[in-house]
Amino acid sequence: MLLSIDQSTSATKAIIFSQRGELLAKASRAHEQIYPQPGWVEHNANEIWVNTLRVIAELAKEQPHLVGEVQFLSISDQRETAVVFDRLTGQPLLNAIVWQCRRGAEICERLASAGHGDYVKRTTGLKLDPYFSASKWNWAIENLPRIAEQLQDGSAVVGTVDTYLIHRLTQGDVFATDVTNASRTLLFDIHKMQWDPNLCELFCVPMRALPKVLDSSAEFGQTDAAGAWPSRIPIRGVMGDSQASLFALGCHQVGDAKVTFGTGSSLLLNTGSECRAETQGTVITLAWSHKGQPTYCLEGIVNYSAATLEWLKNQLRLIETVGESAELAKSVPDNGGVYLVPAFAGLSAPYWKPDARAALVGMSAHTTKAHVVRAALEAIAYQIRDALDMMRQEAGVAPKLIRADGGGVSNEFLMQFTADILQVPLQTCEVNESSPLGAALCGALGGGVLADIDAVSACVKPSTTFQPQMEPATSDALYKGWKDAVRRAL
Repeated sequence: MLLSIDQSTSATKAIIFSQRGELLAKASRAHEQIYPQPGWVEHNANEIWVNTLRVIAELAKEQPHLVGEVQFLSISDQRETAVVFDRLTGQPLLNAIVWQCRRGAEICERLASAGHGDYVKRTTGLKLDPYFSASKWNWAIENLPRIAEQLQDGSAVVGTVDTYLIHRLTQGDVFATDVTNASRTLLFDIHKMQWDPNLCELFCVPMRALPKVLDSSAEFGQTDAAGAWPSRIPIRGVMGDSQASLFALGCHQVGDAKVTFGTGSSLLLNTGSECRAETQGTVITLAWSHKGQPTYCLEGIVNYSAATLEWLKNQLRLIETVGESAELAKSVPDNGGVYLVPAFAGLSAPYWKPDARAALVGMSAHTTKAHVVRAALEAIAYQIRDALDMMRQEAGVAPKLIRADGGGVSNEFLMQFTADILQVPLQTCEVNESSPLGAALCGALGGGVLADIDAVSACVKPSTTFQPQMEPATSDALYKGWKDAVRRAL
């Protein structure tokens, strides 16, 4: 049995999978979303830690017959979210700064104006953008003298959420991360596979404050989750959530692609063991590593995916539940010329405009809330096509099938419309908890439970395939309307 923690943007889950990837039991707890001011997003890292222990304890209590068969614990986590915590106690020293948070925008603009963008891109594969972790830590260092002092004297350390949880789960014995999370910080050289001292100096992050970087399939110490689990088990298999879902969905060969429909969306394309030459719009990142052998991928990032629907529900109150969006969208024959550009936290690839703001364009006196809701769903597909078109151009690879995961796969309108706009079949996965499954399968590979990558691929269970039904000319015309709406927003 495989126990996996999925620490996502909205909740923390503990899941037990069989060795064949079947979901046997699950517990989940949501955590608070903190918005101190426009453009800022935070999480209480201590709340996340407490929730982690609670969901593990809940599974141990409710599934005692499975506990003895669990071989190790794996972790998939929200990427880029920046934590600063005490080296000895593990206590967070400020709220975690979430990947959506744009407070580092001015820092990135300053560094770009000084001419550092090319070096950052060449070394890390990433854009100089506040989406990634380093500018968040830099912000804390520049604005919170206490944090700066503690990082300098060595009493404080930094890490992404995986590092923070591993440190606390092992009672401070292990201070480590995996390559997928390290590659999202703007501090990691993806060619040399190590922290880059020049970038650490650029962002004022002391190198001794950074965790050791291990293979995704490595062992990260042992834990009993502070007594929440009846016995100590190894922590094995640690991955950022998007890369973990790529692994779980069987995208193990060059040209395989997947898209996650979550709070944000991430389109990943496997490019193999050789790091590609520098790209312009897409980012290059580590897909995973096993036995010291890295696998790379290209990524297109969508900041607001399901988060747009939450905005419709919570801020505009156009819908009572996210689930009703599909039926409302289908209640009108088309979008009525309405486009929503959800640049609530700027626009990422291929625009990379962190200062862009959301726009609702094309409304008339005949516009209804159904048109707005439909435009919100359609915007998810348009942004994914933005990323896919960019990848096709830069990678020279056109995926013949795209696998899909995340909560959005239950929305049949969104799945069909995405297949239509991409003009590529979209295949959903039978297990929708693919991120924690991917980390668990990677751990199983590293621990010898699964013999090789073919054994991992055998665990993949496709569910439904959505074939494009829209005429290409119609699809292109709708997409042209989206590009026009983006130009207005910019």
